[in-house]
Amino acid sequence: LSTDFICFASTSCTVLLFMVASFTYHFLRWQLAYAYYLFLALLFDSKHKNKRTANQYDAFISYNTHDEPWVIEKLLPKLEEEQGWRLCLHQRDFEPGKPIIDNITDAIYGSRKTICVISRKYLESEWCSREIQVASFRLFDERKDVLILVFLEEIPTYVLSPYYRMRKMLKKKTYLSWPRAGEHTGLFWEKLRKA
Repeated sequence: LSTDFICFASTSCTVLLFMVASFTYHFLRWQLAYAYYLFLALLFDSKHKNKRTANQYDAFISYNTHDEPWVIEKLLPKLEEEQGWRLCLHQRDFEPGKPIIDNITDAIYGSRKTICVISRKYLESEWCSREIQVASFRLFDERKDVLILVFLEEIPTYVLSPYYRMRKMLKKKTYLSWPRAGEHTGLFWEKLRKA
């Protein structure tokens, strides 16, 4: 009887633990991810507070690989070649063999600004989501404007509704829209340069 009770109690604990883990993952996964990246940002900040040096890059470019042609053909020539900025791109400047999240954190904190090139594909990407989270943690932590949002396409508000932080940022920050630039791209690049 005692063996049966121990087996029943063990099974019950396993089922209960599985239910709690499922509930936590389903309902609190974004809060847990937020807490994890906030912890990373605070850890990174405290590690590097005493050895602050000049930023390695002028800007880290956060973008989805589907938008790479625009970044390579339009953004890089304007900012690197014409303006002489040093940009950090994940496919070119991330350190091989280093964990991706460490590369992201180092790139964001090692740059004066983070430029998020936002499209529908960007919103669907897990890594892009992490990049904008770390950048917004830095924005929160340092309390200075280190984030620039560039929309590559018009995205209706209802499409943004699942992205709570993005909608919240759009209410507080001005952003640049490539489609609205139309034929006046000179004004777009000038605004980006000033930002």
